[in-house]
Amino acid sequence: MELLDLVLNTFGSAVFVPLVLFIVAKALSVKTKKAFQVAVLSAVGLTGFGMIIGGYMPVIIPVISQMVDVTGVELPVFDAGWQNASIIAYSTRIGMLFVGIALAFQILLFFIKWTNVFMPSDLWNNYSFMVWGSMLYLITGNMPLAIGLMIVQNLYILLFSEVFARRWSKYYKYPSCTMTAPHHIGGVPFIIAINWVLNKLGLYKIKIDADSLQSKLGFIGDPMTLGLLLGFIIGVLGNINNLGALSSWGQITGLATATAAVMGIFPKVAGIFAAAFTPLTEASTKSMQKGNDREWYLAVNDAAAYGESNTLITGIMLIPIIFLIALILPGNKTLPVVDLIALPFMISVMISASNGNIFKGIIGGVLYFAIGLGFCTYTAGPFTEVAASVGIGAELIAAGLMITSFGILNNPTMGLLFMTFLSGNPLLIGVAIVLYFALHFGFRKNKESVYSFIEAQAMMEGDLEAVGTEV
Repeated sequence: MELLDLVLNTFGSAVFVPLVLFIVAKALSVKTKKAFQVAVLSAVGLTGFGMIIGGYMPVIIPVISQMVDVTGVELPVFDAGWQNASIIAYSTRIGMLFVGIALAFQILLFFIKWTNVFMPSDLWNNYSFMVWGSMLYLITGNMPLAIGLMIVQNLYILLFSEVFARRWSKYYKYPSCTMTAPHHIGGVPFIIAINWVLNKLGLYKIKIDADSLQSKLGFIGDPMTLGLLLGFIIGVLGNINNLGALSSWGQITGLATATAAVMGIFPKVAGIFAAAFTPLTEASTKSMQKGNDREWYLAVNDAAAYGESNTLITGIMLIPIIFLIALILPGNKTLPVVDLIALPFMISVMISASNGNIFKGIIGGVLYFAIGLGFCTYTAGPFTEVAASVGIGAELIAAGLMITSFGILNNPTMGLLFMTFLSGNPLLIGVAIVLYFALHFGFRKNKESVYSFIEAQAMMEGDLEAVGTEV
């Protein structure tokens, strides 16, 4: 486990994923030259994603911190960010034990065709399971129970990922790819339901996306110009008490141009990354023509969706909104801070479900993340204990605060399963397992109907009532 941890941390996704893709390409009988190009293009794309996001984070993080400081509000649960959550996960023994279990488990499920999603290509994001398992083990001291929780969570995530695979792949234009990050995909049933409700209310008629804004507003609606304006507004909010200082305007304009740069550069890098999958799609199509009719999807990192125009715009617009919601939501004790910058990652499922509708993305995001704040508040105690056991967040804990990760622990599916296993009630745990199998076989039986329903809800085309009846 230590060796596997060392390999993952040493080489990272920009090396690990291309290696997996090269092996997959050769398994599909792609010529070595093309297989090598697949690996290189994916490596360049992932490295580009990392450079763009890595360059943008140091620009926006101080502004968000200042925006939080301006309010002067202090809530007892401080959001320390997904980065700390991942460090915690990879620092616990049970977490590292699950890395090996997950790798073997996910490969097995793919090759016996239990799932059509190849999850090991995004092995890193297993840390999301490991956080929940570590909390359960700390509370109960029961390792088999904690391992069982992580395995059941993994089964649900693979199912939800496959349910949403076609929609995600089509919207983000990555052929035969899907996202398996548990902290995002766990929201699929809730987000599909929210999108359905919003459509029933007729909100699909309010079509606001980057393309419509550009056609109506001209150059002002251009994604880079929108990024410039959005970055400027967030910068002003972060410096609202110090607008008379020249340094504040330097920060404001810096964030504005950085946001515009992300909007302009990210689609080009995404195009390079998407090109890596063309030979795999062609080889898979040939395989299907020869009688192998399996439709399968490769897991890609959630960073692949971050800078898409509608996703980034919605995510950034949600930053002040979710912060305000946290301040006024009854019963909430969580102050989202560090993971506010992760909202473009966190909103990608909602955006693809609504086919890029920014208006529905904001409304749906508010509803979904309001629920998520409740799970962050509920799990703050055990998460803080796990963090303290591995030496994370010592200063905050010493100051009397509890810590959380808004980006990881806001997940309703993972949270409900955690609560079920925490109860220790065999009947409740049995119900959770039986429900999974019912959903799994139900999806297998009605796969095309489910895909048609999700697509119809996204595009608002065709007879929705008929599709719903068929499902």
